[in-house]
Amino acid sequence: MITGHVFIATSLDGFIARPDGDIGWLLERDDPAEDHGYNDFIADKGAIVMGRGSFEKIITMGEWAYDRPVLVLSRQLAGKPVPDALQGKVRFCDSTPQDAMAQLAAEGVQRVYVDGGQVVQSFLREGLIADMVVTTVPVLIGAGRPLFGALPHDVSLRLESSRHFPSGLVQSAYRVLR
Repeated sequence: MITGHVFIATSLDGFIARPDGDIGWLLERDDPAEDHGYNDFIADKGAIVMGRGSFEKIITMGEWAYDRPVLVLSRQLAGKPVPDALQGKVRFCDSTPQDAMAQLAAEGVQRVYVDGGQVVQSFLREGLIADMVVTTVPVLIGAGRPLFGALPHDVSLRLESSRHFPSGLVQSAYRVLR
């Protein structure tokens, strides 16, 4: 069975980016000497699903960072050509979360990294997230794009682990209870 997994950072007040998509507050706290566990997290993922906002932010940050297939869920980008440098690495589609997971499962993918606020929210609403690693950055940005949004019902979580880093970041891993 295919499962979705989240690895994401948020400000202490719950935002993943400023209203304009800026994540400078996160990047200035990134300490390359600290291992936040991303490499261990991504090691067993067969694909990445993200939204347009995440994709557009990532392509402004230099060299493409992913070595797994990326599926970008976007009505605006669906049907548009993928940039030449990302051919064979990225696909655009306007599938629902359920359809995207079914497509990836048909391709043999079992574990999917789900990234981006709206995409994480939609996958949570559909019950497609198995667990989440949320790293909280000790900064209040006051407004922005929230990690979590409206849900049709409560989503119960079980804390699996929590750790803190010298930089002040706090990382918590949660299992989504069904």
